[in-house]
Amino acid sequence: MSATAERLVGIAREILLAEGAAAVSMRRVATAAGVTPMTIYRHFANREALLSTIADASFAEIAQRWAARPAAADFDTRVTELLDDHLDFALGQPHLYDFVFTDPRDGARRWPDDFRAGGSPSMNLVAAALTTGIRQGALRDQDVWPLALTVAALIHGLVQLFRGSRIDLPEPDFRALVHQLVGKVLDGNRA
Repeated sequence: MSATAERLVGIAREILLAEGAAAVSMRRVATAAGVTPMTIYRHFANREALLSTIADASFAEIAQRWAARPAAADFDTRVTELLDDHLDFALGQPHLYDFVFTDPRDGARRWPDDFRAGGSPSMNLVAAALTTGIRQGALRDQDVWPLALTVAALIHGLVQLFRGSRIDLPEPDFRALVHQLVGKVLDGNRA
C-alpha cells in the first residue's frame, strides 16, 4: 500500500473511531487529507473498499494484540485474559468494535464456512484457546467451533445490552458478570 493510501486509511479510521462507520465518506476523508475526492479513487474503488481495508487492518491488529499476550499455560487463566482483552476493546473503542464485529458490511466473515476455514483472526484465537482446554483435559472433547460461536455470541450480546443501557451495572460489575456467564457456559462443557 502506498504512503498516500496508508494516510487515507488512517484518516478514515480516525473518523470511524470518533463517530462510527456512517460518518466516513470519501469527500470527508479527502477534505481531512487535503486532497481531492478523486485522489482517493486512485487508491480505493469506492467507500466499501476503503472500509474493507480498515476492517482487515483492524482485525489483524486485534488478533496481533491478543496473540502477543504471552499465553498462560493454564486454560482458565488464558480464557480470562482473552475475555479481558475483548472487553477492553469493546468498551474502549465502541465504534470500531461495532464496525468490525456487528455492523453489516460487504466481505464480513460468515458462519460457518469462513470461521471453520480459519478466516476470522479473532475467532481463531478463541478456537485455539478452547482446543488447548480440550488438550489439557479442562473441556470435554468436542468440535470447538460451535462452542466458540456460543461464547462469542454471548459476549457480543452482553456488550450490546450493556452499551444500550439494558444492563444497569457499573463497568467493573458488568465485566464480572460477563466473566461469570462465560464461566457458566464453559462449566457446562467441562471434561
